[in-house]
Amino acid sequence: MSTARLKINLDALVINWRNLDAKTGCETAAVVKANGYGLDAGRVGKALAQAGARNFFVAVAEEGIVLRRALGPGPGISVFSGHMEGDAKLLRDFQLTPMLNSIDQMLRHFEALPGHPFGVQLDSGMNRLGMEAAEWAAVCEIALQQNPVLLMSHLACADEPGHGMNAYQLQNFIKMTEGFNVPRSLSATGGLLLGRDYHFDLCRPGIGLYGGAPYDAALPVIELEVPVIQTRDLAPGESVGYGNTWIAKRDTRIATIAAGYADGLQRAFQRQGIMAYADNTPCPVVGRISMDLITVDVTDLPEVPSHLSLINERQTVDALAAAAGTIGYEVLTNLGARYARTYTA
Repeated sequence: MSTARLKINLDALVINWRNLDAKTGCETAAVVKANGYGLDAGRVGKALAQAGARNFFVAVAEEGIVLRRALGPGPGISVFSGHMEGDAKLLRDFQLTPMLNSIDQMLRHFEALPGHPFGVQLDSGMNRLGMEAAEWAAVCEIALQQNPVLLMSHLACADEPGHGMNAYQLQNFIKMTEGFNVPRSLSATGGLLLGRDYHFDLCRPGIGLYGGAPYDAALPVIELEVPVIQTRDLAPGESVGYGNTWIAKRDTRIATIAAGYADGLQRAFQRQGIMAYADNTPCPVVGRISMDLITVDVTDLPEVPSHLSLINERQTVDALAAAAGTIGYEVLTNLGARYARTYTA
């Protein structure tokens, strides 16, 4: 079989959630948007629910439907995008809780679904989603009469603990919510790691559950093994791949493996030279990454294995991201649909 294998360790995912939960004195929810960061929201959600998570967050109502079908009734599912036009039936039928982002969304929700649970997202300085202070001041009395289940905001620079924006947003959030008898949430993974001043009543980690930065203590959740299709021997001066960008300087053995940028393994990974691993032995990726194939210098291996590993404990999604000048979130959520996914629990 030439399909690459993406191994997903749900036990590690659960341990990451429990360890993050242990850092708080409040409820710890779980963000499973983007199909559980590309790892299957249903499987991820079930594993976390069995571990004790009772509230989940998704980006849009359609993601909430998939998650509700996997979890069944009971756990809370909140929708970051709020109540969009046409969402009323989905929110009602699948027991989804919109985080209302504007006065327009609030009016839409109260008219279409009176009495249906909702939260309110406030803009504490990120200028992306949520009501600004003046908007919230104009409608907060009306909103509070309808019993919101959560007041939330989102930190722009939580991955940088010393950034002044964190304290600025914290103070803004306190000013906008203080004195209201409503649960509050400010922090995702980065904010949770800033300490208890940022925790309030609920934290909602995402990337840290899946093994990514800024949670440096996270257990790795995924491993990617790619089959070797063919090997060939090159003489000094021969090239590999499109554009003749890599030239052999010695007698070289090249392994061609079955994955490429169509599988989320970007050409940009080559900027700093990623490796493919044979057990613990790193082998340089050489030549251009193409749509379906990657070429690897395996000259120093005593024997070429059937598979080489591109994501593992030694080369994480964050290491690949650094090579491409991006972030682990992008690498993780772009891993392609062609992989044969296996789950361990």
